[in-house]
Amino acid sequence: MNTISASQTVLTHELAFADQGKGWRTIEVEQVQYPAGEGTCHFGDRHVLCLSLSPRPVRMLQFRENKTHTGLYRKGDISLNPADIPLFARWDQADHYVQIQIGAQFLQHVAQETFDHVPQRLEIIPEFQIRDPQIEAIGLLLLDELTRDKTGSQLYIDSLANVLAVHLLRQYTSTHPRRLSSHPGGLTQRQLLRVLDYIHEHLDQAIKLADLAHLLGISHFHFSRMFKQSTGVAPYQYLLLQRVERAKQLLTHTDQSIVDIAFQCGFNSHSHLSKQFRQLTGTTPTAFRATHRHSQFA
Repeated sequence: MNTISASQTVLTHELAFADQGKGWRTIEVEQVQYPAGEGTCHFGDRHVLCLSLSPRPVRMLQFRENKTHTGLYRKGDISLNPADIPLFARWDQADHYVQIQIGAQFLQHVAQETFDHVPQRLEIIPEFQIRDPQIEAIGLLLLDELTRDKTGSQLYIDSLANVLAVHLLRQYTSTHPRRLSSHPGGLTQRQLLRVLDYIHEHLDQAIKLADLAHLLGISHFHFSRMFKQSTGVAPYQYLLLQRVERAKQLLTHTDQSIVDIAFQCGFNSHSHLSKQFRQLTGTTPTAFRATHRHSQFA
């Protein structure tokens, strides 16, 4: 439930979320703007982070569990509200922020597969107004990915969600999970080949971090770290590179439309392929096809 008395609520971007296939929500990100007003928020089984984007400081009164906080929220200020705890807020001018909701079950799952000696129920420490450069950086990356033509990469979002979850577990739990479970070194050659084969066979599909980690029976966090140690790039970067490479082959050796090629390579649209293709190659798919088909048959 999210009840706000200001009726002129403006949602600048649609809600988007990643689901790692276990029947519960992983992360939801929303950029919102509200005029001056007040309201009570209760997000059930989701922990909520709010990252201020307001260019001017916003005076905010907040009340949660018999504690009151009044302060000027500046761009980059963050609040953290644990699951199942209502929060009342009143603000005296237009507010603008990124809201990140993290499923409590997802956070517990990340803790259990990443750390040793995890308590049955994690207790998140509520925070009214803090600065945290890592949360800010991840929040802005999530926002950028989810609002970019609404074609966010599932693997990239999963990776950011897991990094954010581990950071929260390390810094904002009352009983800090003990050390990270040990997985020294990178992937073995056999493990790496298994993962690479899977990626190449499923380039046209929405590959999730869970899909790759489960192939090897290790946690998402450890898989990402070990994959990068073995290949030099993060899993989502490798996936993008391979999709662009396949697009190059199809542009050079077939007469298929660029729209069809985009879908065959796992991109959501012609524009999504064009944007990623240009970032990696410095040219557009159309220009690449014209140059390479001409040179091939010259």
